[in-house]
Formats: sequence, structure tokens, C-alpha cells
Amino acid sequence: MQGFIVYVLILSFISPCLCIRFHVGTTYGTTYNVMQYGATGDGKSDDTKAFSSAWSSACKAEGMSTLVIPSEKSFLVKKIDFSGPCNSEILIKFEGKIVAPSKDEWEAGPYWIVVENLNGLTVEGNSQGVIDGSGSTWWGCSDCDRPGVFHFHQCENLTVSDLSISNSPRSHVSINACKGTTFSNIAINAPASSPNTDGFDISDSTNVLIQDSHIKSGDDCIAINGGSSFINVTRLICGPGHGISVGSLGKNGANDKVSNVYVQNCTFRETSNGARIKTFSGGSGYAKYITYEQITLQNVKNPIIINQAYHDYLEETSSVLVSSVTFRGFKGTYVGKVAISLDCSSSGCFDILLDQNSIVPAENEKSDSVSCRNAHGTVRDTIPNVPCLS
Repeated sequence: MQGFIVYVLILSFISPCLCIRFHVGTTYGTTYNVMQYGATGDGKSDDTKAFSSAWSSACKAEGMSTLVIPSEKSFLVKKIDFSGPCNSEILIKFEGKIVAPSKDEWEAGPYWIVVENLNGLTVEGNSQGVIDGSGSTWWGCSDCDRPGVFHFHQCENLTVSDLSISNSPRSHVSINACKGTTFSNIAINAPASSPNTDGFDISDSTNVLIQDSHIKSGDDCIAINGGSSFINVTRLICGPGHGISVGSLGKNGANDKVSNVYVQNCTFRETSNGARIKTFSGGSGYAKYITYEQITLQNVKNPIIINQAYHDYLEETSSVLVSSVTFRGFKGTYVGKVAISLDCSSSGCFDILLDQNSIVPAENEKSDSVSCRNAHGTVRDTIPNVPCLS
């Protein structure tokens, strides 16, 4: 018996969120269904108040609770605020469809669905659940302050899975000041022409895992911004979109720091970029310990790119230090002029490793292959050859 108790204690330290995973696919605690709080679910009536009331009850409840957005219903919600702190851990089951108001009906705020100040929240969808941001009513307005769909702020031990999110006016998922966050089986879908519709924007967060997901967007599939560390992206399909980017960093002289980023077993399909690091001249901080590994390329315009003067000219100013970056196991085709572009400032990028890559032109494509400026590192077993990396 004593040995069993010791085993359970050890297991609890190894997997502190295991208790949540036991409940995936079920409900736990008291259930709060938005229909019981007056929601209509016809896709036309405003169900905002019902959502707010159901969340308030679930948040105040003692013991674990479940908020249910039921299947076979469509809910028009003008703004959703899932804020804590709450008295216990909560499971949100997104089983039905929720629809954002059109541009003309939008009331206020930079985000449609705000999730903040929560610990141990689980958000779980299913094959029928859809979150539609009604972005097509916004995209033609170039000077509008377009909202994003999801904003996760100051959350810890957050688990989000099996969600379908489409047509955000701006970014689909924003993760800010979060710790210990896992996103699994997320489908994001917006046209390639939709402006600034990033899949995920990550900032000031640590220990974030995004896995087994498919992102189609008009901008970065994932953008990893300042203050972020220990970011893991695995088994992700990106395209259309602008690739998976670290940055942009250092804008308006900012001191931005990103480290310990690991992107592995991902596929880029006809994206404008693949693996990218982008910084502004005049900024400070660093982007270091970054690895892109085992990447499949399908007609990508710029498969590997470091741009240390994003939207600027390379000047004799301070810059975000880029170092300890690995590009390993890239396989596939590109359609642009340059397969590998390492464009660094006068201060240089250091400890860049290109290893076991085979990036070849798509059929009938002609290209200049590689470009380097002030880049320092090592090349091993890489096609095309990169003699300019000193």
C-alpha cells in the first residue's frame, strides 16, 4: 500500500494536468447549458446575455463544472467574456456553432471571445462545433480596427482541443501572458486573400504547445512574438499562409526576447514563407535557440528566411541579436527565386546551422537558390549549397 501511495505521488508531479485529461469527451461536475439560461440557438437572436449568465454560474460554482454550448444549434453572440478567477476548474464544451456579428453590428473591443485570468480551464470542441468570425464583412475595410476571434490572457494550465475556427476579421487566436498551454486538433480556415488573419499570435507566454492542427490563413500560420519562450509546434499543416514566424521583433526600438522555439514535423503547402525569423532594425533583445526540423515543403516561395531588417533597410543601428538557429531536415520544392535567404544586419547572425536539407525548384522553375548577408554558421549535407554562409 505504501508503495502504491508513493507511485501516485510521483505520477502527480510528472503529470499535474492528468486529472483534466481523464475528463476529455465527458462532462464533469455540475453542467450549465446556455439553453437553460435563455439562449435561442437560431443563429439570428442575440444570445450574448445567456452565455454571460451561464458562465457566471459556472465560474461561481464550488467544485468542477461544465459549460455546455450544445450541438445542432447556432448562436449569435456579440461578445463573449470568459473571465476569472473562478472558484474551480471549468470545462467548456463547444459543440454547437457560434457566429460573430457582422461589421455593422459590432459593438466594441479588440477581441470577440476573451478568456482570461483562469487556471486549469479546458476548452473542448467536436466535429460539429464551429466558431465563425464573420470576417468577410470586415476584410474590405483597410482602415478599420478589425477585432480578433479568441484572446487568451493570463491563463495557466490551459487545454484547448478539437475546435474549428474560421473567418476571423483579424487574428484567429491570440495567446498573451499564458503559462502551460496546449492546443490540439485546431482547424483554422480563412482565405489566402484575407488581411492579417494570423492563425496563432503568441506573446509574453511560456510553455506553449500547438500540435496536430491545420491552419489556412491570409497571414502567418503562427507568429511567435516578444517575451515568448519554450514554444513547441509539432505536426502542423500550414497553407495557404505566410509560414511559421519568429517575430516580427524590435519594432519601434522595442526590446524583444524570444528563445527555445522548436518547430518539428510540419508541412508548408504553397505558402509565401516557410520557416522565418523577422526583426526590425533599431530594436534590441534576441531570438535564440530556435529549431525548425523535419519540414515538408510543397511549392513554397521562401522556404528558409532570416530578415533582420523587416520592412526596412539594413542600417548601422542596433538590432535584435539572432543566434543559435537550426534548419534541419527540410525536404521538398520551392517556387520563388531564393530557397534560402539569410539577410542579417551589420552586427551579424551567428551559430546558424543548415543540416540535411534538400530544397529543390518546382518543375519548370528557375532560381538563384541562395542569398546571404552577414550570416555566420555551418552547412552540412544541404541542397542547394550555401557557400555564402561564412
